[in-house]
Amino acid sequence: MKRVEVASSVIRAAGYDPHTKTLEVELLDGHVYVYRGVPAVVYRDLMNAASVGQYFAHFIKTTYPCTRVE
Repeated sequence: MKRVEVASSVIRAAGYDPHTKTLEVELLDGHVYVYRGVPAVVYRDLMNAASVGQYFAHFIKTTYPCTRVE
């Protein structure tokens, strides 16, 4: 999955697959997490948020099932 770099003190990049509703988040520490069942609007709002890290923490991190892959 292609990831897009973001301006954040926590997140390096994020990618999204609309067919599987899968969000991939790469943190600055190098760890990569996959979140499943994420609606496209949530990814869009994440990428357009004034604070990507705050949006991630409030609306994604504890809302969707997650697996650490790297």
